[in-house]
Amino acid sequence: MQQIMAFLPFIVMLAVFYFLIILPENKRKKKYSSMLGSINVNDEILTRGGIIGKVINIKDDYVIVESGPDRARFKIVKNGIADILNTKEENEEN
Repeated sequence: MQQIMAFLPFIVMLAVFYFLIILPENKRKKKYSSMLGSINVNDEILTRGGIIGKVINIKDDYVIVESGPDRARFKIVKNGIADILNTKEENEEN
């Protein structure tokens, strides 16, 4: 019985670690993956580098983004997208 009690704090710490670290990270990854899957043409996005632009074309692993007053186009990988600012539906409503 004493051996089980010796491992009890370790087991409790593992459970706390799981619920405070691993579970929220898995939820964040799932939400991010669904966000990347929901990107459409004409969505306004924010890249991880801080560039805001409009999605022009979508391929398997990358998107082509148009940004700036000169409408410069560049290709970025989908994992370089930090957030979707305005979706196509929001743009049509305004």
